Amino acid sequence: MADIISTRLLRSEAVAEGTMAFYFAKPSGFKYRAGQSVDLTLINPSETDAEGNTRTFTLASSPFDEDLMISTRIRDTAFKRVLKNASPGLEVKIQGPSGSFVLHRKTEKTAVFLAGGIGITPFLSMIRQVTHEKTAHHIYLLYSNRRPEDASFLDVLEETARRNPNFHLIATMTKIEASHREWNGETGHISKKMLTEHLPQVQGPIYYIAGPPAMVAAIRGILFEAAVEEDDIRTEEFAGY
Repeated sequence: MADIISTRLLRSEAVAEGTMAFYFAKPSGFKYRAGQSVDLTLINPSETDAEGNTRTFTLASSPFDEDLMISTRIRDTAFKRVLKNASPGLEVKIQGPSGSFVLHRKTEKTAVFLAGGIGITPFLSMIRQVTHEKTAHHIYLLYSNRRPEDASFLDVLEETARRNPNFHLIATMTKIEASHREWNGETGHISKKMLTEHLPQVQGPIYYIAGPPAMVAAIRGILFEAAVEEDDIRTEEFAGY
């Protein structure tokens, strides 16, 4: 069991409509692999509810970063209200890292990341880490949101794609008619047609899916339909966040 460590909030910011990022001091000696998560516990919060004071969050920061960062949709729960309104200096406890949703080490094997909404967090960590390390991984990210306003870290991903020729970003919006922004990218849900159009080959890569349970199930179905082997599919569900 991983040790429980105290740390403190450094700052927070909005990264999309209804989504915030929270930056914490990285405890001395804390190590993790991109894509792993921690359990974060509020200490004596000003309010609590039946869901409790602990949540599991993927670390959206990368191991080379000086701070630890998590990002989450702000729902109307006691935990989220306390976190949203917290001032820098708030002390919390973290336990971890945990989880095996990490990038494979064989650089000759293409990775395809399929993200819905806040499911982007493990992929942001992985993509920025391989870009920092200049590894030879070829990565395709299909990132689905309702509108550009809802797409967390889209600007960071676009900048990373400019810097890393091995990283290919395909963002798609499912409700672009509800947006106030101009959008020239893909529209509609991630589909077999979208995979066929953007990937050099559909069979062969290792696929990673992260997002709400219904989206994960739907994309698994698309991959099976496209004759992708089950051993080449890895999933992480983001429920209730």
